Amino acid sequence: MSTGPELSRPPVMEDVARVAGVSHQTVSRVLNDHPNVSARTKERVEKAIAELGYRRNTAARSLVTRRSQTIGVLGTEMAQYGPSNTLLGIQQAARDAGYFVSIAGLREVTPDTIKDALGHLMDQAVDGIVVVVPHPGIMEVLQNITVSVPLVVAGAAGDGGLSGVAVDQRLGARLAVEHLVRLGHRRIAHISGPVDWIDAAARIDGWREALAAAGLEASVLLEGDWSAGCGYRAGLALAAERAVTAVFAANDQMALGVLRALHESGVRVPEDISVVGYDDQPEAAYFTPPLTTVNQDFVELGRLCIELMLERLETGGAGKAAVVTPGLVVRATTSAPLG
Repeated sequence: MSTGPELSRPPVMEDVARVAGVSHQTVSRVLNDHPNVSARTKERVEKAIAELGYRRNTAARSLVTRRSQTIGVLGTEMAQYGPSNTLLGIQQAARDAGYFVSIAGLREVTPDTIKDALGHLMDQAVDGIVVVVPHPGIMEVLQNITVSVPLVVAGAAGDGGLSGVAVDQRLGARLAVEHLVRLGHRRIAHISGPVDWIDAAARIDGWREALAAAGLEASVLLEGDWSAGCGYRAGLALAAERAVTAVFAANDQMALGVLRALHESGVRVPEDISVVGYDDQPEAAYFTPPLTTVNQDFVELGRLCIELMLERLETGGAGKAAVVTPGLVVRATTSAPLG
């Protein structure tokens, strides 16, 4: 492979073709992941790209394709683990598909703020928009707003003309509670997230459904706010009353607070009270004891969001729904109750 003289200007596709010893069309095929390119040729082109420091001219490309290669993301509550990791999953999947991401964050969620933010993204000529707003009523609001690009909602099932990808939160909660029931627990408390969150409401439903299926009463429900401090206060109350032998917290942060409160109160985990969290944060395996929890695959969530987006861009078809299945991760905070 001959590099030729150094360039006094940014490299273009023709330079890559010359260095790789292939045609301009072959370089284009490699850049667009065309299947009819041999692995050896692709390797030569990619080596030339790296050697020259070539970067695709997206402005010129957009004139041809009439696409900006940018996907907008409308989000809120980005400081929370679920929304922030959903965003990371979307960014990774978009990048893998050759798209950039432009983010518009909401401080408050109203029909007007959503409409304004969508308009802001449309002004940037995005090819499509993923909405990460985990509050009830978001689908109804979006149904009443007309935009000229595909919309995909992360965290809610598709509805009508909207595509949606959601983790099966009810199933995740049922997995947690069914695990505790199988161990022999009959008094299982739930510390929920804020009830104005779609995920929190679904996990409450799953907790109730699993208890009802086992013939047990759903009598101890404490509303939380996702924070470790909230879990700590709930844990102190549960330790003082000792009315339950297990607690299912709606996220790992609240479960962490529960573990601290139980430890300070002299209540052993899992011997006296078992604890299950939700999310499977990377730190969960290093809690004391390591936390039994429910895993959400945010990488898969992001991949499906982008997959549905690209399908809508290519076919212009109707909205579709996709579901991500959560999984139980059993560690050391759960065991059979004593006595």
